[in-house]
Amino acid sequence: MREKFQGDLATIAGLLVEMADAVRTAIRQATGALLHSDAEQAQQVILADQEIDAHYHNVEEKVYEVVALQAPVASDLRLVLTSLHIAGDLERMGDLAGHVAKTGLRRHPAPAVPEELTGVVREMATVADQMAGKISRVLSTPNVTRATELERDDDAMDDLHRRLLATILDASWSHGVEAAVDMALLARFYERYADHAVNAGQHVIYLITGKAQNE
Repeated sequence: MREKFQGDLATIAGLLVEMADAVRTAIRQATGALLHSDAEQAQQVILADQEIDAHYHNVEEKVYEVVALQAPVASDLRLVLTSLHIAGDLERMGDLAGHVAKTGLRRHPAPAVPEELTGVVREMATVADQMAGKISRVLSTPNVTRATELERDDDAMDDLHRRLLATILDASWSHGVEAAVDMALLARFYERYADHAVNAGQHVIYLITGKAQNE
């Protein structure tokens, strides 16, 4: 029975790593589609989100199966249930990558991002990519120090978010209200992507230490 339980845990862990890798690929491809007005790549990101959703449902089903059949307690129960929370954050990251791709599609074939914002959007995408990579690594090899780094990465994302908003609110902005709204939403998608990465990292820390981050 214990061997079956360990096998189930390994399956859940593997699905989480696959999800983390998938949401990292999604944000990379979504940004590429956004900045290069690539409608085909944008559609691929949107379709790939269905696969991420399917992974989430597989984790959900496996967690429910383990709880029902193995009746885990103490640290084992914490591991199983926290895995479900991590999967939820990863699923939401996939959704947000899809929103980035859809932003590009709304403007296609015209460029979705004005030239003066291209740099900051690339920087936001780079931070998001780095954070997703760290999530994948801490899920493969749990590490409190690396998981804690996500908080600093999120601070960098928040700074970029403020820079973008300052640009669209400046009196020199010449692209109109609709473009400003699109860019504000786009910044929010990257910012929330980072927030969910931080959440996932905090769940990993909880798994390792047994202590919630607000304790």
